[in-house]
Amino acid sequence: MIVMKFGGTSVQDAPAITRVAEIVAGRLKQQPTVVVSAFARVTDTLLATARAAGSGDGGRALQLSRELRERHYNVAGELLGTGLFTHFHSELEQDFDALDELLRGIAAVGELTPRTSDLVVSYGERLSSKIVHAAFLACGLPARLVDARQCIVTDATHTRAVPQVDETNEQLQRRLQPALAAGTVPVLGGFIGATRAGVTTTIGRGGSDFSAALVGAGLGAERIEIWTDVDGMMTTDPALCPDAHRIRQISFEEAAELSYFGAKVLHPATVVPAIQKNIPVYILNSRNPECEGTRITARGARCRNVFKAIGAKKRITIVDVVATRMLMAHGFLRSIFEVFDRHRCPVDVVSTSEVSVSLTVDSNEAIPAVAADLAALGDVKYEGRKAIVCLVGDNLRGTPGIAARTFNTLGDINVRMISQGASEINLTFVIDEDDVPEAVRRLHAAFFADLDPEVFA
Repeated sequence: MIVMKFGGTSVQDAPAITRVAEIVAGRLKQQPTVVVSAFARVTDTLLATARAAGSGDGGRALQLSRELRERHYNVAGELLGTGLFTHFHSELEQDFDALDELLRGIAAVGELTPRTSDLVVSYGERLSSKIVHAAFLACGLPARLVDARQCIVTDATHTRAVPQVDETNEQLQRRLQPALAAGTVPVLGGFIGATRAGVTTTIGRGGSDFSAALVGAGLGAERIEIWTDVDGMMTTDPALCPDAHRIRQISFEEAAELSYFGAKVLHPATVVPAIQKNIPVYILNSRNPECEGTRITARGARCRNVFKAIGAKKRITIVDVVATRMLMAHGFLRSIFEVFDRHRCPVDVVSTSEVSVSLTVDSNEAIPAVAADLAALGDVKYEGRKAIVCLVGDNLRGTPGIAARTFNTLGDINVRMISQGASEINLTFVIDEDDVPEAVRRLHAAFFADLDPEVFA
């Protein structure tokens, strides 16, 4: 069997869902299980709706809900036609009435908790999976709707819940295997789960990819397909460099590095369950299903190019901590990282000397508070509008002189931090945000002028 995950742009409207049905129909012999995201931009709208209700603006929250209701009604109506939609309409109406009642309750209390936020946001995937399921049936596909909250068991860390793998696998076997054995296509929403007590949770933004990987690992899938709106992973962002090429094959390790440092087609956590079960992951384009996409496997193909891709992650802040009075002091680094841990602020790149530590973090509202706590350990400076650029490739391990070639290529572009060695396949450095387009174009021209046709398209 296979798992097919379709992202928000792949199910954003009726023509997109019709394409999805055609793609799934072509894979019926491979016993697909389908995981879908919310319609494009719906999660953002639901978050805005929840925040409006939490601030006491019930009118604004209900207005946003009405807009979502109309959009979902229109998509379902276009897909199903008048006869089928008349029957299906009441089911959608019940869901939106329940959402509106929830929003009124939040507005009355004037407080939005993470638990309640999860419940509001879960409607995106719950609604999209119902509409996709109904569309499949209308097209003659033997689909079966499955509530993901009965399959993905998580802890109670709302908004970024952690799946409990053993219990999740047990529920997947119990609820999906009979459907597959009966020759039907299970359809479920990604991103959402539930605690052991049945309380709705979400597993973080982009979590539908993670859901698909959990399903694939739990069912022992032959492969996991991530369907999006691009032809696969690219050597760099085409918006920065029009000469970017599609990567045919890449390793799990390389893909994980790229997905964390700017490659948005894949959620970083996706690869973890797949690595554990050695299940290949394919990145495919629902608007161009004939394209072979990108194949991600445990071991990448041999490649004559040093690097597979260049990633860039913007909106980065550098935090410098200088503490001469704590030179060689035991526990200094631990004390620094404890501050970031308290503020739930993840660190990307670290560089140390005898008297100072430099770190990069995503720019967010927590940085002034982090800096205030760090001031107890030493002199603190922070500077935003930076970007992390990383060059990823497993040939980096055994190729001498690459760092010199990289920084010679950058020329007059100022490099603020450098990291190499923590990962044997990643050369990372930090520059000003404004320099990213020129830096990426120079590096791409230097390292991807002559491409290995077995690895790049």
